[in-house]
Amino acid sequence: MTKKLKKRLKRILIGAGLFILSVLIEKMFAVIGNLVLIFYLLAYAVVGGDVVKKAITNITRGQIFDENFLMLIATVGAFFVGEYPEAVAVMLFYQVGEWFQSYAVNNSRKSIKELMNIRPDYANVLRDGKEMEVDPDEVTLGETIIVKPGERVPLDGKVTKGNCSLDTVALTGESVPRDVACGDMVISGCINLNSVIEVQVTKEFAESTVTKILDLVENASSQKAITEKFITRFARYYTPVVVILAAMLAVIPSLLLGDFATWLYRALSFLVISCPCALVISVPLSFFGGIGGASKAGILIKGSNYLEILAQAETVVMDKTGTLTKGNFEVSEVVCKSKVLEEKNQEANSADTVALSEEKLLEYAAYAEGYSNHPISKSLQRAYGKEIHKEEISSSEEKAGMGVITKWKNITIYAGNEKLMNWMEENGVLPDKKAELVKKYSLMQNSGQRTNESIYHVDKAGTVCHIAIEKEKQAEYLGYIVISDELKEDAKDAVEGLREAGIRRIVMLTGDAQKTAESVAQTLGIAEYHAELLPGDKVELTEQLLKETKDHKKLIFVGDGINDAPVLARADIGIAMGGLGSDAAIEAADIVIMNDQPSKIATAMKISRKTLGIVKQNIVFAIGIKVVVLILVALGMATMWAAVFADVGVAFLAILNAMRAMKIE
Repeated sequence: MTKKLKKRLKRILIGAGLFILSVLIEKMFAVIGNLVLIFYLLAYAVVGGDVVKKAITNITRGQIFDENFLMLIATVGAFFVGEYPEAVAVMLFYQVGEWFQSYAVNNSRKSIKELMNIRPDYANVLRDGKEMEVDPDEVTLGETIIVKPGERVPLDGKVTKGNCSLDTVALTGESVPRDVACGDMVISGCINLNSVIEVQVTKEFAESTVTKILDLVENASSQKAITEKFITRFARYYTPVVVILAAMLAVIPSLLLGDFATWLYRALSFLVISCPCALVISVPLSFFGGIGGASKAGILIKGSNYLEILAQAETVVMDKTGTLTKGNFEVSEVVCKSKVLEEKNQEANSADTVALSEEKLLEYAAYAEGYSNHPISKSLQRAYGKEIHKEEISSSEEKAGMGVITKWKNITIYAGNEKLMNWMEENGVLPDKKAELVKKYSLMQNSGQRTNESIYHVDKAGTVCHIAIEKEKQAEYLGYIVISDELKEDAKDAVEGLREAGIRRIVMLTGDAQKTAESVAQTLGIAEYHAELLPGDKVELTEQLLKETKDHKKLIFVGDGINDAPVLARADIGIAMGGLGSDAAIEAADIVIMNDQPSKIATAMKISRKTLGIVKQNIVFAIGIKVVVLILVALGMATMWAAVFADVGVAFLAILNAMRAMKIE
């Protein structure tokens, strides 16, 4: 409990004690007149002084109609009609309700506050051979920092010395430590658990993971849900309406029936029960609790509006690589041209018998991809296993959705998919005789018919990188390399979880070959998938799927946040997987899954639907109870005491209900 909450509770208890003392003095000693009024006014001042001050301040600023104004009118009116105990009781129970509200908000913010603790206080930087403790934003790119056991990693970087285990629970919600060694990348906000490491800084503090995450969380409350905006507008018009109705209840019946004091009492009770505290407090608190609960699970939601949209989703479109698969590509097969022709039942001419080792094919591939940081390119470089002398590469051109064309020494290397090879064929890059060597062959079918099929078509699961070279204006196809990816451990659970969460349509998109896409889709039980897509194709398909989404239901796109930014932005809601350390993920997506588990998508959906359910429950409950009690008060069937208990009770129960949003089931 905070100091402020303790101070408020102390004041409430003192005010309650004075109130009880005032009642006892009045009942036991039959004290009448100004003396008992003084005791009640003293209790009222202690317990409700701040409310009176706020009401008067707001009135002077032109902000008349709020809950403070309602409390002031109701309690002052009660004093005027001689209902001293009820006047103090209204203010006392109102303050009790406000205290519980603040307590609930404070509890719901705990997970957010814990997340805020990832901000590092200092960095140990090596300068001129000496260790210096400086502010993290004073460290520049390329400098080396030392992270000791128990300290937070202050900036993103690459481990250059040592190894350790990192506690990532504050970032990902995962309790299992992550082991890092020399050469591994580390992100800011993690805690070093056991041994000293040295890290070369790759991002300045303003661009670091921890800064981006904190900015995201701090600004989450600015993105309000439609329901929150409605409640704000509702309260703005609701308060003046009930004040007018209360005035009419006090004046009109008394003019017609007389007994002004009775009708004034009913009007004051009407004002007490009409205070919209339960709605104004519980709805934002529910959304805040949902966002806080999600952050505990390693799910960052940029605003309550996205939480609301997520609950309405019915279609999920998922990128394959980096979302359902690990993106840890490794070379699984190297096939030279002679073997290709053998696979295709094609007899090799003498020109095809030139020996080409697998190592040489890998060398061509590694140099072709020498300047690329793409995971597939990195896998080719690892498989080659030797140093790449980049100074020997004179140029490298990327052909979108096809591959790369690289000039190395006196050779032009073409490395890419089947589309790149077809492009070479269409543009006459390969010599005419390739029609004999590469294309003029056929495969036997069961029917006995012969079907023409390009040598570049490889029916294997995995990413296929074809290699061709051009030297002295003569091009030759050399073979292909298969790079395989691995499914994430919880990928199947993720798909099943989405179906359990009510998702009716799951679509997988990938730029990989049809065979690879089919294999992954069948393993995961995804019926609808699209393969061999260019980045633009993914956007077009998403547009089409959006049009097919009916009845105001929403579409979610899930990607790795690196190459999928256009689609993440176009979907109703974009979710970035494995967003840690990815600027594109944090900036382009509406929701960031901070670890690399696709099963967290279903968790986010459950949180959103639970939160929306709680919001609706509170709205129906608060409005329903108030309408009933307002009618009873107007008819004289309920006293101000009943109004007090109804108002505070409704607010208290709504707050308790809202706090359920923080719990992850």
